Amino acid sequence: MLTCIIRYHIDPTKHAQFARYARAWGTAIPRCGADLVGYFAPHEASSTLAYGIYNIPSLAEYEAYRARLAADPLGRKNYAFAQAENFLLREDRTFLKCVSQPQKGTAE
Repeated sequence: MLTCIIRYHIDPTKHAQFARYARAWGTAIPRCGADLVGYFAPHEASSTLAYGIYNIPSLAEYEAYRARLAADPLGRKNYAFAQAENFLLREDRTFLKCVSQPQKGTAE
C-alpha cells in the first residue's frame, strides 16, 4: 500500500475556493478507486500550505486511478474549477509506504 501526500501551496486569499475543491475530491477520489484519508486546509501558522492524502495499492493502480479521475465528470469539473479560480500556486506529490505499525500502549 502506498500513501500519496499532495502538498499544495495555495493563494492565502482563496481558502474558500480550496475548501470547495477539497469537498469535491471527497466524492470523486473514492469513486475512482483511491482510499481518501482527507484534505487538510490551513488553520494556524502557515496560511498557504494545504494537503490531500490518500492510499492506493501500487503505482500501477495509481496510473489507472488517475485515468479514471480524469474521465470522471466531477473530476473534470474540479480540475476546470481550479484552473479558472487560480488558487493552486503549486502542488507536489510524494508517495510513501508505511514502515511501522501504529503504537498501542507502552513500548516494550
